[in-house]
Amino acid sequence: MSRMQFQLLGNDGAARRGRITFPRGTVETPAFMPVGTYGSVKGMLPGQLRDLGAEMVLGNTFHLFLRPGLEVIEAHGGLHGFMRWNGPILTDSGGFQVFSLAHRRKVTEQGVTFAAPTDGSKVFLGPEESMHIQKVLGSDIVMIFDECPPVNGKDGQPVHPRVVEKSMELSLRWAERSKVAHAGNDAALFGIVQGGVHRDLRTRSAEGLKQIGFDGYAIGGLAVGESEAERNAMLDHTAPQLPEDRPRYLMGVGRPEDLVEAVARGVDMFDCVMPTRNARNGHYFTSTGTVRIRNSKYERDLRTIEEGCGCAACAGGYSRAYLRHLDRCNEMLAPILGTLHNLWYYEKLMADMRSAIGQGTFAAFRESFHAARKTPRPHSGEGLG
Repeated sequence: MSRMQFQLLGNDGAARRGRITFPRGTVETPAFMPVGTYGSVKGMLPGQLRDLGAEMVLGNTFHLFLRPGLEVIEAHGGLHGFMRWNGPILTDSGGFQVFSLAHRRKVTEQGVTFAAPTDGSKVFLGPEESMHIQKVLGSDIVMIFDECPPVNGKDGQPVHPRVVEKSMELSLRWAERSKVAHAGNDAALFGIVQGGVHRDLRTRSAEGLKQIGFDGYAIGGLAVGESEAERNAMLDHTAPQLPEDRPRYLMGVGRPEDLVEAVARGVDMFDCVMPTRNARNGHYFTSTGTVRIRNSKYERDLRTIEEGCGCAACAGGYSRAYLRHLDRCNEMLAPILGTLHNLWYYEKLMADMRSAIGQGTFAAFRESFHAARKTPRPHSGEGLG
């Protein structure tokens, strides 16, 4: 039995307000998890992550397995001790690397053989290997090993539905093996719904996973090339099919607009590299849009990134002109301050949504969010898939 507990505290339309409790801490949902691929959210100390509102972080099974390796992490008592983060950690299974390293891997029924991006050596991952690695890491949420199919092929044309169907069926078989291999681990185990942009395949995947039985359910295979309308259509279709009493996690989707629209469709958990990666490229999120600090118009701009923001960069009085100067000089303080701001923005966005759901004002919040950013409120995408 998993030691994770989930409470659904309330609804506002399809939007959900919940709480996930672990022995290591509590996560209020909807929640955004900063990504710490190599056991570190780039440029951030654990205490800083806590201070800006993060309650759970994500680690990458595949990359941590390659570097530094399980022996080193096990010697630290697991990933929590290794990275000095005492809150909950979710680890992905390595399945996304099946997608992202498509040119370096071979998929069979047993699992996936990769050419390691570090040195080209052969690495094999299957459900059993992934479950073992994540147990050594000591994750609080373990993800099943799955295959994430592309939406479009190398020619730019949509992948044939039969290819997506075979991939989804393989992921279901791997889900069963993951559940068996996870036995004896009291961490939560999440299934992952696949099926591309096809409603029938999403339904079959969700039904198959529910029959196996998991502690939570993720929606995978989105933000991999499909349109915004297709993504929203799949969320409209899939989220209501997932158990109400289990957390729902949308993997790897992360524009602020995407978070709001996914919460509106009943999603509880998110992760994405966007706030940290964009910060390193001088793109800072605000309630009215994105500040691209490398633009020359900010050279003499004495304003902070966003007036009234409580992050260390804005509250500390660091000006846009100063941030642009740091960025142009490749000073490491630029991405640190930018990351502090972007993650603060994301965590505050989640807190504001939690508050709106609790007060029954989420629809108004959603409208005002899009109006402030001058983004059209996306349609559900009916008729697609």
